[in-house]
Amino acid sequence: MTRITHLLSTAAAWCLGLLWILPLLYAFWAALHPGEYATRFELLAPLTMDNFRTAWQQAPFMRYMLNTLIITGLILLFQLILCTLAGYALARMAFRGRGLVFALVLLQLMVMPEILIVENYQTLSGLKLVDTHLGVALPYMASAFGIFLLRQTFLTVPQELEDAARLEGCSRLGILWKVYVPLAKPTYLAYGLVSVSHHWNNFLWPLVVTNTADSRPLTVGMAIFGAPESGVQWPIICAGTLIAVGPLLALFLVFQRQFVQSFMHAGLK
Repeated sequence: MTRITHLLSTAAAWCLGLLWILPLLYAFWAALHPGEYATRFELLAPLTMDNFRTAWQQAPFMRYMLNTLIITGLILLFQLILCTLAGYALARMAFRGRGLVFALVLLQLMVMPEILIVENYQTLSGLKLVDTHLGVALPYMASAFGIFLLRQTFLTVPQELEDAARLEGCSRLGILWKVYVPLAKPTYLAYGLVSVSHHWNNFLWPLVVTNTADSRPLTVGMAIFGAPESGVQWPIICAGTLIAVGPLLALFLVFQRQFVQSFMHAGLK
């Protein structure tokens, strides 16, 4: 029975993996072949890179990619700083109302960001930050999930290490930087991957707050690029999609072992 269960679970895993990767395989097939082969499979069909060249010329993908890198970089930088400080305060600093503050952080996890779109847009409009990189990134610079994750990680650090660092003359920020941050590196890596992948693919808020290609990220640019009124050409759309997801896909393929280990280590904590 154990062997049969193992075989069934392995077969189910392969089936799920195949179903997950089929759209990506079709995107590669359509992007690398002429348009007449987009809906039929022929093993000896000719290969071409014309779809990638056409997609690159029809939309400012370099600008979209640069905007996406700037936005995700800003969000991740401020999230790591703010979540580290907040997580340490909630884990190691005793102050009145700490439990209430942590409860409010947990409550924020239940609030969908889409509910606040109107209020956030009005705030950014008052600050003159609509259609800017900072305007896209600002609502996400503090993360309740990041605060919770780092607080739980910092709680696992032995108090004796902090006491020893304090005896050596370290300030509170020095203790945080030299003791807690190095021990939480797997958590930082795991959280960084989640943050970058989420905000790289974020669509609704950038669609609302951006108006021009100067601040528009890849997701919004791809939606405009693949709009029906511009003509649906699946090989070119697939090529544009691969251009958009290429950096994340390459990053995962290169560092997949480190990614999995970081998630396992963070999960065990």
